[in-house]
Amino acid sequence: MSVKIYPMLINGQTVTTDVVIDVVNPSTGQTVGQVAESTEATMQSALEAAEQGFKVWSVKTPAERKTIILRYADLLEENSARLIELLRLATGKPQDNAEYDFGMLTTCLRFFVEEFERLDQPVIHDPDGRFLHYMLRQPLGVAVGFLAWNFPLLNVGYKLGPVLASGCSAIIKPSSLTPLASLETAYLAKAAGIPDGVVNMISSSDHEVSKVLLKSDIPAMVTMIGSTRGGLEVMKNSCNSIKHFSVELGGNAPAVVYPDADIRDAAHKIVDLKFANSGQVCVSPNRCFVHESVYDEFVQCAKERAAEVMMEPLITNQARQCVLGLVEDAVANGAEIVCGGKAVEGDGFFMEPTLLKEVEVGMRVAVEEIFGPVLPIIKYADADNEIELANNTEYGLAAYVFTSNLGTGLRAARDIKAGSVCVNEPHYSVQLAHGGLKQSGLGKDCARYSLEEYLTLKRVSVLIEDHQGA
Repeated sequence: MSVKIYPMLINGQTVTTDVVIDVVNPSTGQTVGQVAESTEATMQSALEAAEQGFKVWSVKTPAERKTIILRYADLLEENSARLIELLRLATGKPQDNAEYDFGMLTTCLRFFVEEFERLDQPVIHDPDGRFLHYMLRQPLGVAVGFLAWNFPLLNVGYKLGPVLASGCSAIIKPSSLTPLASLETAYLAKAAGIPDGVVNMISSSDHEVSKVLLKSDIPAMVTMIGSTRGGLEVMKNSCNSIKHFSVELGGNAPAVVYPDADIRDAAHKIVDLKFANSGQVCVSPNRCFVHESVYDEFVQCAKERAAEVMMEPLITNQARQCVLGLVEDAVANGAEIVCGGKAVEGDGFFMEPTLLKEVEVGMRVAVEEIFGPVLPIIKYADADNEIELANNTEYGLAAYVFTSNLGTGLRAARDIKAGSVCVNEPHYSVQLAHGGLKQSGLGKDCARYSLEEYLTLKRVSVLIEDHQGA
């Protein structure tokens, strides 16, 4: 049975190549589509197209851009059923997860249009009264974006939202594992009236070929959502010219449960977030530190909640084997399986939701980013410094704290080294800045802080009174 080939979009034209990449549904293991494998020539044509697209888009007024972007958001929603179905085919997501993923794309487009109108361009005091000084914001240029596979359309929204609102142009490379819905959004960008070359969507599984984008001096911005190792490679290969970077990378999020917390509530919220998208979420809690006085209660509540979870597949069998290997290593070193711990037999790449207790901080499962449905539960005592335990990682993307004491919560939020800290409930939204510290990246997605990264900050001084000539 033949499968559909989804072409790239470069300079408003669909582009195919002689080599294709299979896209596999992880819930069935079946090929559900194919995309073109980029060549160095197609990469170069995308760069040239984006350069020309920037010249057209950047000179449009904010009002003109707003009209087109909102039309694009409306057109996406008119095609939501098809886009959501493509998401489900390539990712194995259930309907509600796919609807959330899609909804974040249109939410981002509309949010950044509005946020652009709220940006200030402040006037600066002149002590002598001779000049009018002000800060001018202008579009930065061409942005190259490499996206992760776990939330394909949310990730597109995180990048295209600020790109389009700011007046930049983009070359977006979605993951070759889940590119189908992302490519469709590019076709709709053209249909909505976004000028050719402003949105270019390419597909590639070859890291060497992708270096053409990074080594070019055309991009002003390189942005990425992915692993720390991948981020380091992207940044290293980009540094033959000066570029801006915004990279959201790996995480190893701690969740600290204090003895005065609502233990059942904490267990349910941590489990719900841990097993969302089968743990394939950058902000997923990876190390759960629970005070010894409430440890057994927490484990029991977490076990009861995990029994209610409906699992989604891991993205590939290789990813599943990697996560299972972390579980095996933990058990070999003294951890105990509370529930799960095995692959699910049958079609697809499913794994049981897994809780581990008696985990030690030096185990691989507590050191490495898991990116799968495994929650290590680590006991701490009064003699331990729980903040030091939370910070004992090279990563610093997200963290969670559960306590009924406001002072405890605020101190933990202050002292934990992470780009976001949620106290008593995980919460994420487009208006809230998202990004990491340490090896979890630099720059921000979401909020006005993301938009500002796609704009220059230019100081302008105008002479209004020449004392010498007075």
